[in-house]
Amino acid sequence: MISLIIRTKNEERWIAACLKAVFSQSIDDFEVILVDNQSTDRTVEKASQFSIAKVLNCDEFRPGQALNQGIRASRGEYIVCLSGHCVPVNDQWLARLVENFAAADVAGVYGRQEPLSFTPDADKRDLSIIFGLDKRVQRKDSFFHNANSMIRRDIWEQVPFDERLSNIEDRVWAHKVLQLGYTLVYEPEASVFHYHGIHHDGDVRRCFNVVRILEEVTGVAQTKPAVTFEELNIVAVIPVRGVPKDLGGVPLIKYTIDAALDSKFISRVIVSTDNAEVAQLAVKLGAEAPFLRDTALSKDFIDLDKVYQYSLNRIEEMEIFPDLVVALEITFPFRPPAIIDDMIVRLVENGFDTVLPAKSEHRSIWREEDGAIRRLTSGDVPRDFKERILVGLKGIGCVTHPEFIREGTVVGANVGLCELHSPYAPIEVRSDEDYVLASLLAERLDGGRSRN
Repeated sequence: MISLIIRTKNEERWIAACLKAVFSQSIDDFEVILVDNQSTDRTVEKASQFSIAKVLNCDEFRPGQALNQGIRASRGEYIVCLSGHCVPVNDQWLARLVENFAAADVAGVYGRQEPLSFTPDADKRDLSIIFGLDKRVQRKDSFFHNANSMIRRDIWEQVPFDERLSNIEDRVWAHKVLQLGYTLVYEPEASVFHYHGIHHDGDVRRCFNVVRILEEVTGVAQTKPAVTFEELNIVAVIPVRGVPKDLGGVPLIKYTIDAALDSKFISRVIVSTDNAEVAQLAVKLGAEAPFLRDTALSKDFIDLDKVYQYSLNRIEEMEIFPDLVVALEITFPFRPPAIIDDMIVRLVENGFDTVLPAKSEHRSIWREEDGAIRRLTSGDVPRDFKERILVGLKGIGCVTHPEFIREGTVVGANVGLCELHSPYAPIEVRSDEDYVLASLLAERLDGGRSRN
């Protein structure tokens, strides 16, 4: 039997992908033990949706101590050490690790670590140099890495991991077992995706050049994503206050629900409303309305971010744990087809915290500061020579990670933009005049046909 010890600390972005890959292995005689270092996100809840044997907690994290804690609670003859943000590349990962123990002198095996397309250049360089394509048997070299490794239990009983160390517990352990006459194996066929590297950045310019050469030689730039879009649990959240008007004889909310339902990747569309009538309508239109939100959140001075925060809390109380959230406002009825899926793809493929649509603006932009008006753009120069200004339109749609919403903000620090080319997409419907003009436009765009 094999025991997998997975160490985590706020790994909700990665743990579902990690465990999906683990439970898809060609070998099924294993147990999974999670050793969590006081995660404050939904790591443990997401992991608990899989067949985890045990979840252990450690207070003061030291890598050797956490691994020893998990191993003591395990039953396997072979022990896998895996970081919660590492995702096995294929279903043969576990088999490729364990087959190396056919040789009696092998104490431990460690596998390849591949970067993702959005991994920083310095980390791509380090992973590509250190984790190559040739298998190695090490009799003197004590390099070993517990982000992706397997060891023999009987060897661990002789040489447990040093619990005093703050890092490199793997290399200290490897040094000791080599001194006992055992060997180590590097197995490149047992590979995982690992989004960050094992060294700190150095000279950025030199790093850039090294990475470009490595990408040409090894094909690093063509790395596949760690997860497919179909594997992600993506939930759309649509906040609605009161009872909106119809637009061209069609409920305004229908435009946004339809856009969410048309997505190839969104798995659930949830309307967060304070009104029972709207909740019933949302269900009739194909969405879900599993709760009525507090009417105190519908006051004019309440930020929408707080509404999303409240809604996510209610969703997670129902044991629905989204990998991504798509925030949509009903006041933008003219979204371009596929804009939501375009944003989802952009976020996943580039590792952004958040992606939102943006409109290119070439006109002058001004800002009032301390009673004075200050120009933000360049002067009156020809349009083609002006700097590119992009105006974010979050209400059209905002794809983000749940962790930011829980903190009270929809937008994270690392933002990507999807530029809008439709002249109708930025049109927002709020005032009576907006409704009149938008109704005429809706009728024209639909060719006079109802959306019902």
